[in-house]
Amino acid sequence: MAPQVTLNTLKRHLTWSPEGHQGRHFPAARAASGNDSPPGRRVAPARREGGGDAEKKRREKNPEAAATVMADGGESDTMKNYHGGFERIDTDTSRYPYCIVWTPIPVLSWFFPFIGHMGICTSTGVIRDFAGPYFVSEDNMAFGRPTKYWKLDANKVYMSGSNAWDRAVHDASEEYKHRMHNLCCDNCHSHVAMALNLMRYDNRTSWNMVNLCLLLLIYGKHVSCTAFLKTWLPFMMLAGIIVTVGLALNLR
Repeated sequence: MAPQVTLNTLKRHLTWSPEGHQGRHFPAARAASGNDSPPGRRVAPARREGGGDAEKKRREKNPEAAATVMADGGESDTMKNYHGGFERIDTDTSRYPYCIVWTPIPVLSWFFPFIGHMGICTSTGVIRDFAGPYFVSEDNMAFGRPTKYWKLDANKVYMSGSNAWDRAVHDASEEYKHRMHNLCCDNCHSHVAMALNLMRYDNRTSWNMVNLCLLLLIYGKHVSCTAFLKTWLPFMMLAGIIVTVGLALNLR
């Protein structure tokens, strides 16, 4: 005999109460709505779809936190640009970070264009050069502004400690403030070589005036067309005059 279904029993089954029916499920109703959660416990659509709308709502509810996040992001980008600016070469202000710079010496470089005055720059581009007896110039290169530069790689410094590049340049400069300048043996090239040896650039301690002169001739870049002419034009004019005079004498 089938049990009799009263009106109160039917209402009790069709009505859901969170207090008295925890955990009771209604598969037919869930299938129709497409929601696997019981009534009253729906998952927010934004969270189910990826959280984009939920993040937007959170920012609207807490604008101060959103502004803080945006400010932190902007500050981070600013710091990146700030540090990156130090490594930019600026020929107008003579800033050559992590570079060896070179400029011709009047008369001497006219006959031997591979011989000139050399300096080494700090990480911020300030030029240090052994300009004369017991004197190392700073940001005022002897014989004029650089016409060539050789950009080095700061990652090849094997000296330990922070600011290894700048410390090596500083120590070499302090040492040469107590040395007599010698054009042939202990000169501006030797000062640069000492800095490279102190920082163990490229894991070497055999840098000297000869290999620096040769490598700068190979890897050095001219600052501008004017700098190129300043470096090579006197030599080419002298060479042209010598060739012309030689040909004229041979034709007589």
